[in-house]
Amino acid sequence: MEPIKILKQFNSCYVNIQAIAQDENWLLLIADKKIDPEAATHLGDVLHYLAEVMGCVQEIVEVKFNQETES
Repeated sequence: MEPIKILKQFNSCYVNIQAIAQDENWLLLIADKKIDPEAATHLGDVLHYLAEVMGCVQEIVEVKFNQETES
């Protein structure tokens, strides 16, 4: 899989997980304590780590793009 495709896949995951984190039903589950409150922390951690990974892959994509542009 090409780095740009990997980056796009991670971005898609990030957008989907962010939508869950902002979803009214998710927020109600947390507010009503129907799920472990740690779940919100874990979801935030997932978003943080996905963003970190995307930054690392972005660097590879930029280097590859720059190499192709110079050729």
